[in-house]
Amino acid sequence: MDRRRFVKTAATGAAGSALIAAPAIAQSQPKISWRLTSSYPKSLDTLFGLSTQVAKRVAEATDGNFQIQVFAPGEIVPGLQALDAVQNGTVECSHTLSSFYIGKDPAFAFETSLPFGFNTRQQNAWLYAGGGLELCRAFMKKQGLYTIPSGNTGAQMGGWFRKEIKSLEDLKGLKMRIAGLGGQIMSKLGVVPQQIAGGDIYPALERGTLDAVEFSGPLDDEKLGFQKVAKYYYYPGFWEGNANVSFLVNLEKWNALPAAYKAIVEAACAEANALCVAKYDHGNPDALMRLAGTGAELRPFPQEVMAAAFKEAFAMYADLAAKNAEFKTFYDSFLPYWKKENLWFRVAELPFDAFNAQMSQQMR
Repeated sequence: MDRRRFVKTAATGAAGSALIAAPAIAQSQPKISWRLTSSYPKSLDTLFGLSTQVAKRVAEATDGNFQIQVFAPGEIVPGLQALDAVQNGTVECSHTLSSFYIGKDPAFAFETSLPFGFNTRQQNAWLYAGGGLELCRAFMKKQGLYTIPSGNTGAQMGGWFRKEIKSLEDLKGLKMRIAGLGGQIMSKLGVVPQQIAGGDIYPALERGTLDAVEFSGPLDDEKLGFQKVAKYYYYPGFWEGNANVSFLVNLEKWNALPAAYKAIVEAACAEANALCVAKYDHGNPDALMRLAGTGAELRPFPQEVMAAAFKEAFAMYADLAAKNAEFKTFYDSFLPYWKKENLWFRVAELPFDAFNAQMSQQMR
């Protein structure tokens, strides 16, 4: 074979292959820019940090071709309008709690948590393995949204109160910041619930517009400064045994993504979920001790408050399931799963935790 003809043919073939391959690569990794609005202020670095963590991983995994710009509440829309902004296309995605939007439909609560419902591990089990996520996505599809679990606070505290709660009577007329179905349950006990975004709670408590607030747990509550204006710190936060944070995406925008980008976003959110739980489990104990050291007085809710709230909660769920088909679909999945999970935890987890707690007290 003529050597010069062979080299020329080979070079032409290589160049042709490059021309064919280049558009394919460009199509599989297009340059995309999204905006994300968070429901959480920047001061809450764990919750706001979910957004920056996901954006960082997505950019790294796509060689910078898929960029997500993160905005705090108020920079585009207020914190409690994050879902609406995704629905109407103002932004492509958000980090928020679905339970903020129970005014649209109480079924939104299930993706976040129900009062007296799952703990964090049980919520993840139901979502990832128990069919819960499929139900959430079918429901969100009707809202023009796609949802991905993307963080969890773990079990929360019962919040900060200006006065002691010694009985049900002490709750009557109490103005309290409390979100989701928990607010509706507390209203049955005489509380006047207020839903206020995280960054706006402290000024309302300081001015006396609120008598009590619940937000999350020690790590976040300390940063928000509630201990400066309310003395009594109650537990447990029975309205949120966990709080799953949703990464909500405009459905049209999600469907338009290449399959590889979808997989990258899902993986980034799964990582953010695991890191979020770890950060709270790591940071809450030290934060609680710091709060106690600066004068916060820990108090358990009276048993009569817990029992009355539990009764009202499950009466409400039964009533909502009878009236609301979407809620019933979720509840029919939730209730037997909740019973099954609690049986397992009662046999294996609770005795272990109780024994360890007892022994740790003796070792002081």
